Amino acid sequence: MKVTLISALATVASAAVLWDGRFNDLGTSADLNKWSWANQVGPYQYYIHGSASVEKYVNFSPDYKNPADTVSKQGAKFTLDSTAFWNGQNMRRIELIPQTKAAINSGKVYYHFSMMRKDANAPSKNREHQICFFESHFVEMKYGWISGEQGADNPNLQFMISQNSKWKTEWKPEVWHNVAFEIDFSSNKVGFWHSEGGAPLTQVVAPASASTSSNGADWHLGVLELPRSGYSDGVEDFYFSGVYVESGTITTAVGGPGK
Repeated sequence: MKVTLISALATVASAAVLWDGRFNDLGTSADLNKWSWANQVGPYQYYIHGSASVEKYVNFSPDYKNPADTVSKQGAKFTLDSTAFWNGQNMRRIELIPQTKAAINSGKVYYHFSMMRKDANAPSKNREHQICFFESHFVEMKYGWISGEQGADNPNLQFMISQNSKWKTEWKPEVWHNVAFEIDFSSNKVGFWHSEGGAPLTQVVAPASASTSSNGADWHLGVLELPRSGYSDGVEDFYFSGVYVESGTITTAVGGPGK
């Protein structure tokens, strides 16, 4: 027991949170409106969204977090509705970008988040959802039917490197998926850590080659849904919590280290 405790403490001590996006310092979603290009405050850049008010797309509540996460005070519900079109595009989008000057795009880092869906306002299995992606899509999650696939739907949540699936599982409702993207910007490799519920993260995809590239402000927490002919836009909810980026030794406990 003593050895285990010492080992756990050493792991926490050797991990460093570079950027904390766990929503703990945000009151309501209206706080996201405090950010602008002229006033870059808070943990997130908020500009990729539809034409309606912020509470139509993002809401915070303790009910929206992984209950096994004791570090996060609350989680976030992201919503795609009939207004969620950004900048005249035909794709529905709601995404937050880290607001930080920390080196989250250098060396080996871990991008952590937990994600969940419900039966109510379930994301469509018939359309491609790009989730928690970098601008160049060198690493991301995807859900639903992916453009070019056979068949009409796809029930799987998938981990992708350069848009190639490396891991998948059926995305069942009320199941929290805890994720860490292991990204080595120096060696151009990406790995994948995962667990469900309150279980500690384990590495399920070893680091593989990828064209890792980021300016430190192009990781998109949220979802982009591609249109598909014959399938109408329904209201869809996505739940996120435990969002942060760390360096050093990975924290495998759900929610990450405390402040």
